[in-house]
Formats: sequence, C-alpha cells, structure tokens
Amino acid sequence: MEYIIILQAFWIVIPIYVANASAVIVGGGIPIDFGKSWKDGRRILGDGKTWRGLLSGTFLGMTAGFGLAVGATYLSESDYTFLGLTNFEGFPFMIPILFSLCFGALLGDVIESFFKRRIGKDRGQDWVPFDQLDFLLGALGLSLLISEVIFLLQGTSEQWFFENLGFWHIVVLLVVTPFIHISANVLFRKAKQRHTKNIKV
Repeated sequence: MEYIIILQAFWIVIPIYVANASAVIVGGGIPIDFGKSWKDGRRILGDGKTWRGLLSGTFLGMTAGFGLAVGATYLSESDYTFLGLTNFEGFPFMIPILFSLCFGALLGDVIESFFKRRIGKDRGQDWVPFDQLDFLLGALGLSLLISEVIFLLQGTSEQWFFENLGFWHIVVLLVVTPFIHISANVLFRKAKQRHTKNIKV
C-alpha cells in the first residue's frame, strides 16, 4: 500500500511546508541577528531571517496542523480509518508536537543560513541540497526530541515519532521535498519579478 505511506508522510509534512512558506511570504521586519556580523565580517544570518517570519511561520504552520488533527480525528471515526492519519497525539500533546515540527523547520533554516554565510554564499544563492532539506531535517530532529520527552512523561508504550514516521515515510520526504522546494522557489521568484515589473509600469 505505497500510496498510504505517501499520504501519511505528506499529512505530517503539511504543517512543515506551511511554516516554511509562511516565513518567506509574511516575513520581514527586524532580523533575528539584529543586523550584526560574525567575527569573519559577514552577517550572522542576514536580512532574510526575521523574528516576524520565525514567529508567524510557526503560528501558521501550527494552525494548519490543528486543522489536520481535527480532520484525522474525524476520519478515524469513518470508513477511512485504514489510512492511519495522525492527529498528532490529540489535545494537549499535539501542541508541543506541532510546535516542534513547525519551529524545528524554521530553526533548521536558520542554522543552515548561519553556515551558508560562513562559506561566503549570499542571500538567494543556491546551496544544494542544504537549501532544499534544512527545514525538513530541522523539523524531524526537533520533533524526535520532543516526542521522546512526551513519551517519557506519559510513560506509554508508543512514541509519536517512531509510531508515525517509519523508514519509508522519511525516504519519501527526503526524495520529494527538494523537487517541491525548487518548484515553489521558481514560482515565487517569477511572481515576484512580475509584481516588480507591474510596479515599475
């Protein structure tokens, strides 16, 4: 049932994608590094990483996740329960789990940006494959950590991360995410260029 694995993987990653895209679209304002440079003379992160993008991206990603949690709960009580879509542990544990996915995604992007500056790449320059996978790896890493903490606090026999993200789920996400990310960036840049031309006209 390969399609079920794909569906389950994308169900979990939707909040991550929303968080990452929202940070770009609604970002701006005060940079996370407050405009300061590192000891190498280059910016710590750059103007592209802002507090508004970090906070709003996390919030909007979690909002999408809450909607999915409601949908998964509804489907689990219907004929589609065989799909096995997660409700992110339900209330209240879905709050830290969704936070770890969304904030972790943006944290991964911030960390990647720090190292990107260190090797001399400017904002907007491609750094393959790190540009395409940083947010996914950040989300997976932090959600694994938070899931383990919840598991220890609950004292249950199942840990959310390992229960819902198996080997093939992660493989699907690692393979497909770069293509989605690159396509989204191309569309975003074209839309931005078109908007700039319309303003000049």
